[in-house]
Amino acid sequence: MTDTTHLLPALEALTREAGRVVMAIYATPFEVQGKADASPVTLADQQAEQVITEGLRALTPDLPIVAEEAMAAGASPDLAAGGGRFWLVDPLDGTREFVQRNGEFTVNIALIERGVPVLGVVLAPALDEGRGRLWSGVVGQGAWVSDAQGRRTMACRAVPEPGLTVLGSRSHGDAAALDAYLAGRQVAEVKAAGSSLKLCLIAEGCADLYPRFGRTMEWDIAAGHAVLAAAGGRVCTLEGAPLAYGKPGFENPHFVAEGGAAA
Repeated sequence: MTDTTHLLPALEALTREAGRVVMAIYATPFEVQGKADASPVTLADQQAEQVITEGLRALTPDLPIVAEEAMAAGASPDLAAGGGRFWLVDPLDGTREFVQRNGEFTVNIALIERGVPVLGVVLAPALDEGRGRLWSGVVGQGAWVSDAQGRRTMACRAVPEPGLTVLGSRSHGDAAALDAYLAGRQVAEVKAAGSSLKLCLIAEGCADLYPRFGRTMEWDIAAGHAVLAAAGGRVCTLEGAPLAYGKPGFENPHFVAEGGAAA
């Protein structure tokens, strides 16, 4: 695995720059449009993606960039050009949360190496009274959260004695599938949360398990996956195989994100 730690400060700064663009639009009566797959898109998605892609091209000009809005517009980068390495970008994960103004949306940048997320940065720009909360991680090096209290190292927790804290999707939940999956497990609490926040909350030790039933794309979770893996957790298919990236169409199967002791 290539040492990517040196990229982290620039990526954190770039994510915060995109977050400022997102928040500037969040403060306006923005319009919402529909994409071909009926998912919503706003000016914040588009402008934040432009900021990120321009920044990544300046930082690593030889690496391909797979970004959500560019892909929706028909762009398809040649991943072979990166020698097994490429960027995955979701400039605004949780657009529905953005539209509903509940604050649970994120800016996401991940570096993929031979199908594995090795570095990720996730920013929730509306949290902490608009100051933003940032999670970052480099697999094999560590994971960190930066919030109103400063920057600190984080790690997945052991499951507490009362049982699992399970996270479900706020906008895309499947209650019946979740109940079936959790049957036989000791569950203390089930909570809803938006966007890639769910993976970061597990990495931070605030929750234990996030089973996802339904359609997701690689850019939705890659950065959160990297942060979680750096904190000692994992993301796998329902059959237990590691979730891989760079798949044809960039669509994920159902998956489970879990802390180090949540299996």
